[in-house]
Amino acid sequence: MKVVLSSDVDTLGRKGEVVDVAAGYARNFLLPRKLAIVATKGAVRQSESMVRAREERDRQEREAFAALSERITSQKISIAAKVGSEGHLFGSVTSQDLADELTRLLGEEIDRRKIELPEPIRTLGTHEFSVQLAREVVATATVEVVAENDPEASPKEHTGVETS
Repeated sequence: MKVVLSSDVDTLGRKGEVVDVAAGYARNFLLPRKLAIVATKGAVRQSESMVRAREERDRQEREAFAALSERITSQKISIAAKVGSEGHLFGSVTSQDLADELTRLLGEEIDRRKIELPEPIRTLGTHEFSVQLAREVVATATVEVVAENDPEASPKEHTGVETS
């Protein structure tokens, strides 16, 4: 039986797609829960317009994420952290610290769960990390970790994000 999905259904398809399913599955599960409608000529035309609208919305989101990715990549990110006498950090710079700093610099909320660190940052210097903005949009950036009590670091340049 051919049906048009009216919402995303895991393992079956996305909203607006025309799929072929068993008649019992359609009658007993999809149709009563309003997850799909029977694929008539009018419903198929409507599904085509839903798919076009979704593709346009996805394209606009990808463009917005690509622009945000460029902004993230071009930022000079610097975090000041407390350092011991041998140059080791007290604690580490976390993805939350990076997310807070990016949010402050960009003026847009960056979720810490989207930041991927190859390993926790526990030393001074320049480190690379990536931000997974969308399935196909990944921004790669660098952060410079400097000593909080470094006399050469100007206070305007560093945010004073403390790590514990």
